[in-house]
Amino acid sequence: MPKLFEIFGYPIDDRSEEAQQNRMAARCPFMGCDCDGGGNRYLSQIDLSRNPALKEMSPNRAKLAAGVCSIQVKNNSAPWIVCPRRLLVLGRERAGERTHQINAEIATLRLLGYPSGTRLGIWPEVKLKFISVINEVQMSFDYTFDYLLMPISSVSQSEIESTTNLPWSKLQKLLQNGGYTITKKGNEYYVEDCPTGVPSIIEIMTSSTSGGDKKARSTIPMAFEDVLLGRHHNAPSINYRQVWARMVSQLIVKSEIAINWGGKAIWVVQDLLVDYICASTALNIRQFLSNNTSEVNLLSFSYQENFAMPTGVIDLSNPQLFAGPMTSDSANSSPRRPSFQDIIRAPICPPLDRLLAALARRKPTNQVIAP
Repeated sequence: MPKLFEIFGYPIDDRSEEAQQNRMAARCPFMGCDCDGGGNRYLSQIDLSRNPALKEMSPNRAKLAAGVCSIQVKNNSAPWIVCPRRLLVLGRERAGERTHQINAEIATLRLLGYPSGTRLGIWPEVKLKFISVINEVQMSFDYTFDYLLMPISSVSQSEIESTTNLPWSKLQKLLQNGGYTITKKGNEYYVEDCPTGVPSIIEIMTSSTSGGDKKARSTIPMAFEDVLLGRHHNAPSINYRQVWARMVSQLIVKSEIAINWGGKAIWVVQDLLVDYICASTALNIRQFLSNNTSEVNLLSFSYQENFAMPTGVIDLSNPQLFAGPMTSDSANSSPRRPSFQDIIRAPICPPLDRLLAALARRKPTNQVIAP
């Protein structure tokens, strides 16, 4: 039966004073602030008025986020990360307080290719919706980026008007409402820490859970409650198919958009997800192991062997870049050139006799006559 592996950043078997204090404070060590539930935040809020035992542990809270970071499906195996904060957080902690994920952040940012010392603005969860009519057909783009990064500097009013195609009368109000500082130098206004240059996209892809069973108390909130109260617990399993479906629907699109803007998209993933994609699709990601970025880029991290006897916050390690083209040069080329588009192809094709054997298990439920 699957078990929770980490809550609030610490392995559940870590009973040190540091781990216990962190749990009492409901703190995410990766964000450097209160846990927001991460990837489970819409389902994980526990109403403490209905749970007196947990209320005693957090008397000043009305609700508590179920801070589940990872789930171990089998004993002595690497856990699956289910919270994106566990994999990588950018720019959410207070300045100077970062103590975890430093190596992961450096490895990710270096791949973007900005000159050393470039000041980069970080915008989390940027929603971009764009509609255009092309050949009398209305086309739309509607996606949310986990993180958008872009160089920032002091930019003049005239430059911003030129790059946005908007008048200053409208821009000034937008910028002020957005919290930007506007100064006047001579006859022109300047916006401090304004985005300029080439944007980049960073996407964090973690696993989803199966939802669990309330009767078995294997939902995320129930398993979390039982762990905090020191009781035996059951956890939900990993919804492998949903993980793949979420990635395949966005991987090519967001990579293509980044290239169109002149930048790059980096997908930060766990090594277990890389293994799953290799086994369940026609895409053998490991053949794209590289030292340099390409059109599609996956940066993988792992627990290594730290999951065997865990204590303290485990920093993920062993960064590996998998980079390659979106599509093959030609569908008719021989031999066929592998590409990341292979993620939508079947890993193997079962023979017809397997289908017939499956149909032999039950007769048709109905019949129709072909017209």
